[in-house]
Parts: sequence; structure tokens; C-alpha cells
Amino acid sequence: MAGILGTLIGVGLYVTRRGGLLPSRVANGILELLVNFFRPIPFVIFIAVAMPLTRAVIGIAIGTTAGAFAIGLAASFAIARIVEQHLVSVPPGVIEAARAMGAGPWRILFTVAIPESLGPLILGYTFIVVALIDMTAMAGLIGGEGSAPSRRSTASASSSRW
Repeated sequence: MAGILGTLIGVGLYVTRRGGLLPSRVANGILELLVNFFRPIPFVIFIAVAMPLTRAVIGIAIGTTAGAFAIGLAASFAIARIVEQHLVSVPPGVIEAARAMGAGPWRILFTVAIPESLGPLILGYTFIVVALIDMTAMAGLIGGEGSAPSRRSTASASSSRW
């Protein structure tokens, strides 16, 4: 979920930026607002803030499924920024050459911009995978498993029998 949603938001940020392939100040402003608002929030706080949305979409706010949803949502904003930054790093001369040859915006995106930034994008996704592992530890902290307290009570009860 995070990979697909983050890639779509990141491509949207790149395409709609000023001087982009399909510039749109309104669309870019909305996407920038979302990414700039949610990305810097620490994940433990994000889980708590996202609980009402998680409950509305998943049906439960605590548990493994709810934690996975919150992780996917939080990671999508980080992925979006990484995708946008790597697409922006494509040399403008390459984009201009494609325009000069008559390529349209979507053709430039899929045959020039994305292939040119593929190596750095893969490196960025690797970074996100490491961040996801960190997020799973945080999700477990707030009850991602859902039954951790009962395990502790069972373990202490069994040790008191001996």
C-alpha cells in the first residue's frame, strides 16, 4: 500500500510542480500540504492521530491489521518525498531534449524521467524498507500485536507455579 500510494503522490508532486510536465498550482499545493504536514510527525504520535481514520477504514484501531494500515499510511508520505526528489534530480536537458523531439508529458514521464531516476529510486526504496522495520517496532509498542499484556500475565502465572 505504501509503495503504490507513495509513488502516486510522489509522481503527482513532480508532474504538477511549477515548470513540471503538467503544472497545476492547486493540485501541487494540496499534495505539498499533505506531505509536509504528515511526513515529519513522529510515528508513535502518527499512530495515535490516525486511530480514528484507522477505525473508520479497518474497523479497529489497535491490533496487527490497524498497525499495518498506520505503517502503510505513514510510509506513503516518506516514499512520496523520496520519489519526488529523485525525479527532480533528472537533468533538465534530458527533459528538454524529449520535449524537442515531440514527446508528450506522459511519454516523458514514463520513458525518460522514471527510467533516468530508477537507480536512485531503488536506493530510496531500500532506505524506506529499513524505516518500515523501525515502524513495526513502534507499532508493537502501542499494541500492534493486541495480546502482549495477556502473554506477560500468562508467563508470570506459569513461573509462580514452579
